[in-house]
Amino acid sequence: MTTQRASFTGQRSHGFANSRALRPSGKVLPEHARGHNRSLVLQALYLEGRKSRADIARETGLTRVTISDLVAELIVEGLVLEMGQREDARPGKPATLLELNGLAFQIVGVDLSEAAIFRGAVLDLRGRVISRAEVPLESSTGADATAKVIALVGSLVEAATLPVLGIGVGSPGVVDLAGVVLSAPNLGWVGEPLQETLAERFGLPVVVINDANAAALAEHSFGGAESDMMVVKVGHGVGAGLLLGGSPLFGSRFAAGEIGHVVVGTDGGAECACGKHGCLETWLATPRLDAALAAAATSEEKISILRAAGQRLGIALAPVVGALNLSEVVLSGPTELLDGPLAEAVIETLRARTMAEFHGDLTLRMTTLGEDIVMRGAAVMVLSGQLGVS
Repeated sequence: MTTQRASFTGQRSHGFANSRALRPSGKVLPEHARGHNRSLVLQALYLEGRKSRADIARETGLTRVTISDLVAELIVEGLVLEMGQREDARPGKPATLLELNGLAFQIVGVDLSEAAIFRGAVLDLRGRVISRAEVPLESSTGADATAKVIALVGSLVEAATLPVLGIGVGSPGVVDLAGVVLSAPNLGWVGEPLQETLAERFGLPVVVINDANAAALAEHSFGGAESDMMVVKVGHGVGAGLLLGGSPLFGSRFAAGEIGHVVVGTDGGAECACGKHGCLETWLATPRLDAALAAAATSEEKISILRAAGQRLGIALAPVVGALNLSEVVLSGPTELLDGPLAEAVIETLRARTMAEFHGDLTLRMTTLGEDIVMRGAAVMVLSGQLGVS
């Protein structure tokens, strides 16, 4: 189908604001009030489904007049639907229930984190996958890799059956708030203006952030994660995404969560691609673990390898958990590698290296979102940037 632009009059930010909570929770300055209040209404419907105007007024603290005005506007734009009257035993006229229109738009989400392929999907407003596409990477780097991203996004935009709300991309490496990939060595990108390139090519809102940060957003919106949490994403490399108080943490140079090249321990270790010895990636990255397990002669030796990797991850995470008082750590990657002895060693190491009084109830678990986690996080970026919901 031909490219369709979203035609609503809501927020138009193409970026992903630093230190902004994903979900609006209260009133703001008058000059920002209308857009913020629209988001409050949409968020109320997005999180819990059907509500009446009075329900939304009570939940948001906005007046009924303001709610009626905003709802009327959202109905005209096709973002909110009236679903009939509530069956109510209370006296008086039954309330009319409202629902977010899940068929108003679709979202293009792209995951560039895999070693062999670029993956993408068309998703609905609830983050459910409608259709998929992928492009073999075939060791492409630099301009060739960028061309493959453009081709993948183009095929997904064409596959959309509703107007496209925006395009979200999770990229490996360090990505700034303007969607410039400052450094992604595996793709040969240095200062790659990916967000700008895609926005100019497709005429749609685009957001590009680090893939592990996208994974954290997906867990927050679709995985039921806590507001203070970390996702550790294990694949070709190792990275982490952080949320504090429901806000993504990017860091002063946009490299928060870049834990793969932190040296863990003082006993040396294998040489890393970065030139140091004993980096976390040398213990935990999927190619390294697969090779070590393939060389193991017995099941006991394999368990020992997995536990050693888990211990190193626990060593790297303990200071972060201690400093930030995180309530939850989520692991994303090959279940057969991460779940079991490796995860058990992580939590044992964390508990041994932090104070039980403050961190004894820390939860460590595998993601329930599988390989779609980055693409679904990309959808959250678009939802938050364009509608103010997540």
